Amino acid sequence: MFGRENGSGNPNSAPCKMDYSEVQKIAKQALSYARQIIEPGMPLPELRKLCENEMMRLGADSFWYWNIGALCFSGDETAVSVSGKKYRTSDRVIAADDIITIDLSPQRKKIWGDYARTVVLEKGRVVEKIENISNDEWRAGLLMEECLHRELEHFATPATTFEELYDYMNCYIVQNGFINLDFKGNLGHSIAKSKMGRIYIESGNHTRLSQVSLFTFEPHISMHGSKYGYKKEDIYYFQDGTLNRL
Repeated sequence: MFGRENGSGNPNSAPCKMDYSEVQKIAKQALSYARQIIEPGMPLPELRKLCENEMMRLGADSFWYWNIGALCFSGDETAVSVSGKKYRTSDRVIAADDIITIDLSPQRKKIWGDYARTVVLEKGRVVEKIENISNDEWRAGLLMEECLHRELEHFATPATTFEELYDYMNCYIVQNGFINLDFKGNLGHSIAKSKMGRIYIESGNHTRLSQVSLFTFEPHISMHGSKYGYKKEDIYYFQDGTLNRL
């Protein structure tokens, strides 16, 4: 589907996008698993452990983000933005009506996955479709995340710089009554071989999106005056001038 970047079938060649797709699939399957097993009364540390164990079972060999496989937040913690270096899973217990953000970082042979979703429970059950969420505020926040990813696909071209995307999306967020919660203010990063090798969707970054093989888009947003946050993260790449989602 993607083709190798440096030779085909050579185990010593550089990883291709298919390799990244396979690791990203681990994250997606683990998130799907989490949606099935989340229940009222479950402590967040248990949810984290179950997600990390599932990623290892699915083929991850480690976790690239400060050795944390799953950052888990619930309730008003969903508005907290913190570096993985400082992250500690709280002892909160999931409620019957709750909002939970899960951010997954599997790694296999130094190839990253990076995937996050905010999940809503109502009356003890995960609401599968956003439009079926009865809490107006939570529904609006998750619908805005969907809108932002659609807007990315509409706006971004191979010539778009990381800074241009940052400026446009932050204006779009504000114009729609939301704020950017990220502790550094960025909206995503390149997929690299080390944490320090990442470049960000931030002011001053004049690199074109097409100059990196893969990048994340992960707006962490909230409504003005709200105590809740929302996040949706996917990995994107350009192929033949078209933006694709991994």
